Amino acid sequence: MTYTEISNDVKVSVKPVFIENESDIISGKYVYAYFITIENIGPDPIKLLTRYWHISDSTGDVYEIEGEGVIGRQPVIQPGKSHSYNSYCVLKSMSGSMKGYYLMQRDSGERVKVTIPVFQLRSHLLN
Repeated sequence: MTYTEISNDVKVSVKPVFIENESDIISGKYVYAYFITIENIGPDPIKLLTRYWHISDSTGDVYEIEGEGVIGRQPVIQPGKSHSYNSYCVLKSMSGSMKGYYLMQRDSGERVKVTIPVFQLRSHLLN
């Protein structure tokens, strides 16, 4: 399933995937990859400055992650263009969720928050 949200002229799409061969169910390590596309649907170039993630799992654990750029980059996304990347997270349970935002800057210097949609992390082992 792909989750999508549009805010401040930017469309963010996320597709999470459970990675069974990297997970260790006995030790409570559940690995999820997520594939993200950030599309600039506005009229001006926009630069991704920082990211913020709020990650929670079904045990009640919550993790917050902040940092510059994504995967070591601060891409400038031109109008009508997109930037895609993938990453992963490790949970202690078979299910959880992620949400967050990017802080982006327009050519004018204006900074805007771009919402990353809430998306579910759920192992097919729960079915």
